[in-house]
Amino acid sequence: MWKFIAFASLLASAAPFSRPAVAASSPWAAGTGVKVRLVTSGGPDAEGRVKGALSIELAPGWKTYWRDPGDAGVPPRIDFSDSRNVSSVDVAYPAPHRFSDEGGIWAGYKKPVRFGLTLKATDPSKPMELDAKVFIGVCQSICVPFQAQLAVDPGKDADDLTDAATVAETFAALPAAPREDFNAIEAKKTPAALSVSATLPKPNAAAELFVAAPEGYSFGPPKRIGSESGKVAFSVPVLAGDIAAGAPRIPYTLVLQGGQAVAGDL
Repeated sequence: MWKFIAFASLLASAAPFSRPAVAASSPWAAGTGVKVRLVTSGGPDAEGRVKGALSIELAPGWKTYWRDPGDAGVPPRIDFSDSRNVSSVDVAYPAPHRFSDEGGIWAGYKKPVRFGLTLKATDPSKPMELDAKVFIGVCQSICVPFQAQLAVDPGKDADDLTDAATVAETFAALPAAPREDFNAIEAKKTPAALSVSATLPKPNAAAELFVAAPEGYSFGPPKRIGSESGKVAFSVPVLAGDIAAGAPRIPYTLVLQGGQAVAGDL
């Protein structure tokens, strides 16, 4: 089992950024078993938003992790704090898979993956300059921390059709918004777990629930424990953190066998 330690210190040790952004998408940055690049679809829209994708290419046999991989892994970190004219960044993750191996039980990806990015300009009338510090864990027989610094100017080469297609494909592959017949509708605290009630298009369908623990909390892998009144119940072990002290936002992804998925908040 591989643990992530001192992410902040690793970022602080990264070489200072000196290469100017010259295009709406970055070159590939390569490491052991992985390469990454940042792609955007062009300049801000009328509301000051730019959409993009962080593309992660994995070599055969390598893996990387979802936003909350569990004990056996490290979550990705994407830091835009050194960017210019960016007020907020939202990262959307494709539906993960749950794996069990010698390292433990973990949530993530064993094939190339793209994270969707939505960036909001502080002032839509001014250009953005994106400076992304990326840190991910990648594993094969060993686990390697990978970090890269990617520079992008969304306003340059903004009409690149290949980049626009990449971003559109990235967002099309993300989990859909919850709907009435497919969602996780509530979570209740039990002595050592969260009891989550979910609605599936077919109550007997095979499905997996993934939850991302808020800061200060740790959850075990959700387990399906039964169904009642057309709802499916999952039990999520609470390993650390006091849910009773307050109800934090808990992002979830609910995945049907075959890949259909929705994502929202409990």
